[in-house]
Formats: sequence, C-alpha cells, structure tokens
Amino acid sequence: MFHIALFNPVMAANTGNIIRLCANNGCTLHLIEPLGFDLEEKKLRRAGLDYHDLSRVERYPNFDAFKQAMGARTIYAITTKGTRNYTEAPFKADDVLLFGSETSGLAPEVMAQIQPTERLRVPMMPNNRSLNLSNTVALVSYEAWRQHNFAGGL
Repeated sequence: MFHIALFNPVMAANTGNIIRLCANNGCTLHLIEPLGFDLEEKKLRRAGLDYHDLSRVERYPNFDAFKQAMGARTIYAITTKGTRNYTEAPFKADDVLLFGSETSGLAPEVMAQIQPTERLRVPMMPNNRSLNLSNTVALVSYEAWRQHNFAGGL
C-alpha cells in the first residue's frame, strides 16, 4: 500500500483525522519531526477515535532520516507549487505521498530534494491559498488507491 508522510505537522486534530484515514485506506503514516503537538494530546486522540490500534504510524527525527528509511521509493510532494495535477501521476504501490506543515508547507530544503515532475498540486479556484491538510491527504491518497482498483478494500 501507499505511504503518507507529514513533514512538521502542527495541528493535532488534522493528524488525528489522518490516522483515522490511514486505518481506513491501509496507508502507513510517517510523521517527520518537529511535531507541533504531543502525540498524547487530547485533540489527536479524539480525532483518531479508536483507530490508533488499526493504523501504522512511524516517527522520524528529521527529513534525512525519513528519506533514508524510504530507500528507492518515489516520493511525491503535494504542494501548491506543484508542476502537475495529482490525478496525472501514475502512482505505484509503495509510493510516498509527502505533505507539508499546515502553516508553512514544505521547507525549501525538503522541496529541493523532490524532482519537479514529482511535485503535485490539487486544483483550486484562483486566489485561494490551500485546502485543509486532512482533506488534501484524503483526496490524493484515495486517487492513488483508485488507480489500483482499491486493492485490498471492500
């Protein structure tokens, strides 16, 4: 299945929602520090409800440690600065979908390590900044899964 990575997430409720999402779509969630909250925070637990036991969550001290752990997998950065629409990417099983912080996106030093063709965007109306992080993760991860005929799902 696919991998979802959050670089420097700052809102516990979004991460909790994404934990629940990963439990339902079979993705592994990777959290790249620093985190803007404690993993025991009440908002995170409430948003994730009882899905923590059904999801796989890994944690990394920085982007370099995460990238090393991902090995040769393709890492797609989902960013408002993407060069193509997320539906145009030919997702392979085991690809990584990387999302930046809710407040600042992906750091320039992280973005520099992602090939321009692997920087994807979600279309929006002009003059809008961004979508909610957990909504964006849902859109992109379900498109990747759809491309694989929802393998393993009901």
